Amino acid sequence: MHSHNHHHENASSKRIAWAFFLNVSFTIIEFIGGWLTNSTAIMADAVHDLGDSLSIGLAWLLGRLSEKEATTKFSYGYRRFSLLGALINGVVLVIGSVWVLTEAIPKLFNPEMPVVEGMLGLAIMGVMVNGYAALKLSAGKTLNEKILNWHLLEDVLGWVAVLIVSIILMFVEWPVLDPILSIVFTLFILANVVRNLWTTIKLFLQAAPSTESYRGIRSSLLRFNEISEIHHLHLWSLDGEHHVMTVHLVLNKFVLPEAQLKLKKDIANSLEAYGLQHTTIEFEFPNEACRDQNHDENN
Repeated sequence: MHSHNHHHENASSKRIAWAFFLNVSFTIIEFIGGWLTNSTAIMADAVHDLGDSLSIGLAWLLGRLSEKEATTKFSYGYRRFSLLGALINGVVLVIGSVWVLTEAIPKLFNPEMPVVEGMLGLAIMGVMVNGYAALKLSAGKTLNEKILNWHLLEDVLGWVAVLIVSIILMFVEWPVLDPILSIVFTLFILANVVRNLWTTIKLFLQAAPSTESYRGIRSSLLRFNEISEIHHLHLWSLDGEHHVMTVHLVLNKFVLPEAQLKLKKDIANSLEAYGLQHTTIEFEFPNEACRDQNHDENN
C-alpha cells in the first residue's frame, strides 16, 4: 500500500514538474513576443501565465516538502510553507498586474496597432501549449493537480480571446481592442488574486478557517450533557486545508477514567465532519482552576 502511494505521489510530482517547465518556458516566449508584437493583451496574458508558473512551481516544491516528517523546529510539519508560497505568488501577480495596467490604460487614448501576424501565431501556440499541459494534468487525481488544471484551462480561454481579437484585427483596424482585452484580463486576475491574498493573510494571522466551522464545533461540544462550559476554543489552519483545534472543556461532575475515554471517543466522532488534522482537548473538573487563567474569548 505504501509503495502504491509512493508511486502515485511520484507520478503526480512528475506531471506537475512537467507542466511547470512547459509553462515557464512559454511565459518567457510570451514576454518576448508581447514586446516584439507591441501587444499589451499578450503582456497581460504573460503576467497571468507567470502567476500560473509560480503556482505550479510552488505546488511542485511544496508537494515534495510536505511529505517530510515533522521536526523539533517545525513541529506541525511543513504544510504551512504553502501559505508562504501563496503570499509570494499573490504579491508577484499584483505587481505584474499593476505594471500591465500602467502600460494598457494610456494606449486606450492613443492606441497602436500590434503586429497582428505575430499576435495570431502566439495565440495559436498559447492555446496548444496550455491545452496540452491541462490535458496532461487532467490525468491526475490530487487536489494540487485539480486546482492547477483549472488555472491552465483559464489560460486556454484567455488565449482563445487573444486569438479571436487577432483574427478581427486582421480584417478591421481597431487597435483599441488590444488594450481593452489586456485591461479586462488584468482586472479579472486582480479580482481573484486580491481575494486569495486576503484569505492567505487571514490564515497567516491565525484566523479561523471559517466562522461557521468555529460555531459548529462549539455547538457540537455543548450538546454533551457532561460539559457545562467551554473556554480557550481556538481554531486555525496550517494551509487552508489542514485545520488545528484546541479547547478546554469544563465537566459538570467528576468523571471516572473509563467514562472519560468514552466521552473523548464521542467527541471525536462529533467533530469528524470538520476534518481536523490536530486536536488538543483538556478536561477541567468542577471548581478546578484553569491553568491558562486569562480567558481570551467569550464563553
